[in-house]
Amino acid sequence: KLCTQTLIPNLLLHISITPFCSVMDSIKQSASQLVFTVRRQKAELIAPAKPTPHETKFLSDIDDQEGLRFQIPVINFYRKDSDYSTGRNHDPVKIIKKAIAETLVFYYPFAGRLREGNGRKLMVDCTGEGVM
Repeated sequence: KLCTQTLIPNLLLHISITPFCSVMDSIKQSASQLVFTVRRQKAELIAPAKPTPHETKFLSDIDDQEGLRFQIPVINFYRKDSDYSTGRNHDPVKIIKKAIAETLVFYYPFAGRLREGNGRKLMVDCTGEGVM
């Protein structure tokens, strides 16, 4: 290691520099020991936790623009948190499903279905079916 000391007014800063090749070798070695497993499961419909109003809501002209009619695929990763001291498992899948179901009670139009009416006007049919 190459160590240098730089003096900044009223502060002594220690800087440690490791050669780049050594860092890359370390990363490659660590990466070769990693195992990443993915299990794809069937999509699941999550309904609101309580009954919601059944109504139709028209989108505003700002929300109903032709240029905004697209989807962006997103994937999120969450670490399973195990508290070994208490023996409790905090499964993010269960926590997220429960949170979504409870949230859909208050934001119930998201549990509905998007429909197209006369003149291609979009509306939300608040059916309470749920989300995928």
